[in-house]
Amino acid sequence: MRKRSWAPAVLALASATFGAGAQQQHIPIRKEPGPRPLSRPFRLCAGGDVTLGTNLDPTWARVAADSLYRQFGLRADPDSLGAQLKPFLTGADVVLLNVEGAIGSGRAPRKCGPKSTSCFAFRMPRSAANAYRNMVDSGVVVIGNVANNHARDAGDDGRDTTVALLDAAGVFVTGYDTTATAVPLPSGDTIGVLGFYTDNTAPNARDLAAVRRAVSRAAERYAIVIVTMHLGAEGVGAQRTRNANEIFLKNINRGNPVAFANTAFDAGATMVIGHGPHVLRAAEWRDDRLALYSLGNLLTYGPFKLREPTNRGVVACATVDSARSVSAAELRPTMQLWPGVLQADSTNRAWTLIDSLSALDFPRTGARVDSTGALRKRGSRGQTVPIQWDF
Repeated sequence: MRKRSWAPAVLALASATFGAGAQQQHIPIRKEPGPRPLSRPFRLCAGGDVTLGTNLDPTWARVAADSLYRQFGLRADPDSLGAQLKPFLTGADVVLLNVEGAIGSGRAPRKCGPKSTSCFAFRMPRSAANAYRNMVDSGVVVIGNVANNHARDAGDDGRDTTVALLDAAGVFVTGYDTTATAVPLPSGDTIGVLGFYTDNTAPNARDLAAVRRAVSRAAERYAIVIVTMHLGAEGVGAQRTRNANEIFLKNINRGNPVAFANTAFDAGATMVIGHGPHVLRAAEWRDDRLALYSLGNLLTYGPFKLREPTNRGVVACATVDSARSVSAAELRPTMQLWPGVLQADSTNRAWTLIDSLSALDFPRTGARVDSTGALRKRGSRGQTVPIQWDF
């Protein structure tokens, strides 16, 4: 009986195996789909610090409420205070505000020592959560940032209560961890929003590697990523923006605003919006993306020291067209006559301040504020049609 040869079969198997390998080398690798582009642009209006009262200082609250009514005819409840903001937010699809304080009631751990002169604690009444939501019509999305130095004024539990109350009121909350807040828009699009503060108890704006990771993750998931930062030294002497760490009260590192913005933009942010210094700061164009380094105090009803220029604020509005394009940016100047008493600034002082600071701090990329309040690029002299807002 003749022995069977396996050579042809082995050769055939080898040919099929290597042939299949050769074919596989030409099969393109499938990439995970990126975020879906915006179906249509949206209008974002952002403001700085908003505080609608405090119940941690009953003596101040009683005296202030009496003065507020007798001198200005205003009631101290959050809804009455917040209603003053509505005209400044006209035309917005999305509103982003810094929630400067806790929200809640009942006993709270004491934050400030009895002899402290540089410590402030704010906790707004529970009704403040709905007041933030009611500043605009129901079709407008409201986002509240809690990455700041007052979110824990009533302790860790107080911060958690603040987040829960805002969420229950229909306010999207950002800044409580490093995961971007998913914000659905009326168009059906969803954007990502991240908040940072210079502290280890919040997403830390000083840890630039962590900032890069958080923003990069968000940019992989969302077509648009908006980043807000509570960062920088505070007060009258803190109007300039420099590429250096800023020190507050001699030893508190309040971060490097320019390095933070660089990191956020490199990681995919469309806008970087700042607050925290309690004064207005420069605005800067990064090609067609926009950095606003501080929008100042917007509506702060509490034991604040409101003297020039800390009484000046601004609502900044811009149309977000795509991940790398912002257009039709404009400033709506505000002034507080007294803590919590807001009016449009007829002198448009914010325009002058932001224009001058932008030229000083960013000679090539700083925004130019034209005679209508539009934020334009240096050297651009195009005509601007002012957007109407209700007053």
